[in-house]
Amino acid sequence: QVQLVESGGGLVQAGGSLRLSCAASGRSFSSYTMGWFRQAPGKEREFVAAFSRSGGITAYADSVKGRFTISRDNAKNTVYLQMNTLKAEDTAVYYCAARASTILVRVPAGYAYWGQGTQVTVSS
Repeated sequence: QVQLVESGGGLVQAGGSLRLSCAASGRSFSSYTMGWFRQAPGKEREFVAAFSRSGGITAYADSVKGRFTISRDNAKNTVYLQMNTLKAEDTAVYYCAARASTILVRVPAGYAYWGQGTQVTVSS
């Protein structure tokens, strides 16, 4: 198992930046493909970005491509989401997730482990 704790959320003006962190504990962090998802009020949880456990493969939702960057530091057991040029529509609770597979997927059901979420609010 792996335990995930997100941090770094907050209130930011449109056009600003935030960096989310997700610290993992438990079994070997490098064994997991890591993902970021978000959920806005009244909407389903949606894929934001993911980083495979090997090969350095990343994937992004079209809505964040070019603005967000996912990275991971296996030595620190941490995955990051750098969010630039934030928009009001990026407002949501952001969740970190992990799956014990090399295969990168974009659906929440593909991830067995979740953090508690961190709120990101972008004011327009």
